[in-house]
Amino acid sequence: MNRLLLLEDDPNLAKTLIKYLKFNNYEVDWAKDGEEAVELSYVNNYHLYLFDINVPLLNGIDLLKSLRDAEDFTPTIIISALVDIESVTKGFMAGADDYLKKPFDPEELLLRIKVKTASLQESITFKAYELHLQSGEIFHKGEPLFLGSVQKSIFSVLIKNQPNPVTYDELMNLLDRPSENALRVNISKLKKALNIEIKSIRGVGYKII
Repeated sequence: MNRLLLLEDDPNLAKTLIKYLKFNNYEVDWAKDGEEAVELSYVNNYHLYLFDINVPLLNGIDLLKSLRDAEDFTPTIIISALVDIESVTKGFMAGADDYLKKPFDPEELLLRIKVKTASLQESITFKAYELHLQSGEIFHKGEPLFLGSVQKSIFSVLIKNQPNPVTYDELMNLLDRPSENALRVNISKLKKALNIEIKSIRGVGYKII
């Protein structure tokens, strides 16, 4: 089930959308202000963001900018009553993937959500990295990422399993000559090459964070 984060300060609209989206098999977390949305985005993984602009504490545009600066490239649809070209432009410049003007038909929103989440079934994203499931190719900010076959396999399985760890046994099976030292070396090379954090979970395995 796809999980969405809704930033909306109108409780009536929010409750209506949550009910409608849950009926259509989406899990929805609701943030009533920008700071609450920030906290939720840090502790949970979402398939899509739905952000209003004029909300308390931190507006949707500034929130989206801060998330993109932090290399959070989760697809985002802005839903706003601001319909002037300047506001729409600011939304897209901040990193929005789509912009829906209020008032809107919930069915139209659902269609746009389906379009954005359908593409996620073809690829998995982690920060600025994207794994294409069919081809197995990995991209960084849209550019192909070239790794050795073993490191590519390790990175792919880490992405597929995040935020959960991958067991030592699963990772060992990806090595040409399995050993604890070989696994540590490959993990170390990945961390250095990609500038990412790969955490060792004692007695379990590794996870990317």
